[in-house]
Amino acid sequence: MSELLVLGLSHRTAPLELREAVALTEGRAAAVMTELTAAETVGEAAVLSTCNRTEIYLVAADPVEAESLALGSLARQADTRPTEMAGHLYSLRQRGAAEHLFRVAAGLESMVIGEAEIQGQVRRAHELALVEGASGPILNRVFHGAVAAAGRAREQTAIGRGGVSVPSVSVEIARSAIGELAGRTAVVVGTGETATLLGRSLAARGARITFVANRHFDKASELAAAHGGHAARIDELPGLLAEAEVVVTATASPHHVIEPEDLAAATGGRQLLLIDLAVPRDIAPGCREVEGVSVRDIDDVQAVAERNAGGREAEARQVERILESELDRFEAWLSSLEVMPTVAALRAHGDEVVARVIAENQGRWQSLEQADRERVEAMVRAVASRLLHAPTRRLREVAGSDRAYESVSTVRELFALEVEAAAESATDAVVTPIRRKTEG
Repeated sequence: MSELLVLGLSHRTAPLELREAVALTEGRAAAVMTELTAAETVGEAAVLSTCNRTEIYLVAADPVEAESLALGSLARQADTRPTEMAGHLYSLRQRGAAEHLFRVAAGLESMVIGEAEIQGQVRRAHELALVEGASGPILNRVFHGAVAAAGRAREQTAIGRGGVSVPSVSVEIARSAIGELAGRTAVVVGTGETATLLGRSLAARGARITFVANRHFDKASELAAAHGGHAARIDELPGLLAEAEVVVTATASPHHVIEPEDLAAATGGRQLLLIDLAVPRDIAPGCREVEGVSVRDIDDVQAVAERNAGGREAEARQVERILESELDRFEAWLSSLEVMPTVAALRAHGDEVVARVIAENQGRWQSLEQADRERVEAMVRAVASRLLHAPTRRLREVAGSDRAYESVSTVRELFALEVEAAAESATDAVVTPIRRKTEG
């Protein structure tokens, strides 16, 4: 028996210093998945790592051991002891794990409620697990369901209306700190999705933008052309700091891209606002000590986002109802896995009996024409199929109910079924169904 579970931390449970320590690049995430799926108890794995969360999703025969393995892996990535991380982690199983992923994909667990970027991040996490061969039937279904549910929520509610996101909140922070942005000189360090949204928001406010590329200069050029700005390479950044009024960083660099010495030489004590949206951080903590420099990080963005969260509660409740419906569909599918190996074995048993009877009687049909022989064989198969139709239907009807175990056991005993091989070929996993806890 296997269970679905998630172990992780987020901006709701862990400080920025810990979140950046366990922020996983694709390479590190792939290594974690490879390590975990090598364990006998873990059948499937996927890693979701964004600036606000790092989560490990597993399908495991022994969830307690799997959680211990996942905790150990995260602790090694953070270069710390598991006991120091434990207080910041959450662990969910079965329906709770699936529901959490659905909420994450829909933006209900995001720093900015309803932000759209997370849906794509969930999709890419699943794609990486597929590429690495770590995902299987259960995680494939739950990730696909989460992305589909998030899409439905955005189509049917106004949860994402207005394009509210971490980049848009960051631009509002800049506007509050230095005034209107029209004609101001802004530098955006990074060329990813966040930088694209930053450029759009800054351009809408009339800022003059320079996009700085850490690696992809062609992408910086595209962004500059789209938003009437300029493109520069990372080695030009110190010179750009001398002219900038606001700098926003959003790279995937494992190292700081702005150090205190860069600022001291560039600013000369004048006012400069730095907004760091990266995890791990792009701006060294010591930059806060440089005269005239103000630094905001992702936690500062969170504080503003929480103050501005009012007005989306009604939309969030509508999204929750949609997620509940989609989650029920996933639960029904997962529950069916409890009986499907037996259904497959029952059908295989019927086919085997038919084939054996036909083979035993081949010598008696020598006078039959080929067409008549085929009619007899079809009739035998039809009789077997009709005999098995009722027990097959009954098994599917009780899937996920309290009667499932008793019904499956009875059918296996009556027909002397060997189910294990059929289960492996049909689903690649035998899974404990997710069920809600009932009161009382």
